[in-house]
Amino acid sequence: MIERFHPASFAPVTVPLSHATKAGDFVFVSGQVPTTADGSIYIGDFEAEVNQTLDNVEAVLAAAGARADQIVKVNAFLSNGTLFAPFNEVYARRFGAAPPARTTVVVGFGRGDVRVEVECIAYVGD
Repeated sequence: MIERFHPASFAPVTVPLSHATKAGDFVFVSGQVPTTADGSIYIGDFEAEVNQTLDNVEAVLAAAGARADQIVKVNAFLSNGTLFAPFNEVYARRFGAAPPARTTVVVGFGRGDVRVEVECIAYVGD
């Protein structure tokens, strides 16, 4: 069975996607950026942007009945290679000593104000 999720606390989606799709024992979380409850992009301190993005990932996981400690794979996208080290600092604090597998790439975003995006896959089986 396939289910799709949109956290109730999030602003309405303005692009054709689901925030998460649960298929069997896996939850696939669409790329999350540092949006706030009103749908605007948080712009400011990069560490705060990363934390907001990861908070959004956790909110989407919760809506789908999953937790951050069930994440098995993360894909992270940064707007600039100089952001790699500060991203790693926040990521290490959030995921601890046993982080999930991860790929990090530098990309050009369609919106110039976005500097970080994170998508993931969580395993919710036994």
